[in-house]
Parts: sequence; C-alpha cells; structure tokens
Amino acid sequence: MTEIDKIAFIETRNGQVLSTKSKGKTKYYIPGGKRERGETDEETLVREVAEELDVRIDKNTVEYVGTFKAQSDGAKEGVLVKMTCYRAKFEGTLKPTSEIEEIRWLNYKDLDIISAVDKKIFEFLKARGELE
Repeated sequence: MTEIDKIAFIETRNGQVLSTKSKGKTKYYIPGGKRERGETDEETLVREVAEELDVRIDKNTVEYVGTFKAQSDGAKEGVLVKMTCYRAKFEGTLKPTSEIEEIRWLNYKDLDIISAVDKKIFEFLKARGELE
C-alpha cells in the first residue's frame, strides 16, 4: 500500500471544525497538506496553515491530536492518506488564500461533503464531545 503523508490543523469552536475547500475541488478538507522534503511535522503545520489560512501558528502551543488513515479521495484503490493532526493557537484573522475557495465551519451532519480521512477525524472529535 502507498501512503500519502499529510499534516492537518484541527480548530474546533462551538461544536464545529474548521474546514476548507480548495479551488476546483468539490469536497471540504481539514486544513493542512503534504510535508516537503526534510520538514518536521511542526514546520509543515506552520507552513501549510500560513499558505492556506493566512495566519501564523504559535509554535509553542502545537499539540498532537491523533493520526488517521483512509483511502485517498480520487486515487486508485489502496492509496491511503495518513493524516497526522495537531492543534495550536494562532495569530491573525482566518481568510482564504489564493489556493482556497472557501473556509467553512462544519459539524457532524456534514459527513457527505468531506473526505474519507476527514470522516474518521470527525468521528474522533464527535466521540470526544467536540463536534455536534
């Protein structure tokens, strides 16, 4: 099996989780992305969040949430996404950058518009009482 290594930023508020939709895509995804060569998880998180949401992560507040795996959307069968998730405080106002079409707060009833790996993350957050 092939794995795509991604890092994700978990931000929950009022029973909802922050999600984004990239330009040209139909599904919403938890913000984050692929690691660049030689990057640590923290470095990937900081870079991806700045690139997608135009905010700055406070590196001293990065906290591991969990790692989730599922079939990669749009990829051939057996290609998995491994999503390592972190929380962190940030500075700035969340706004979509050039690659992001929309920022949206989703809750558990939105499972039909998210990726397979995000569904696992939503299940986890729901079980912890963080998602309505």
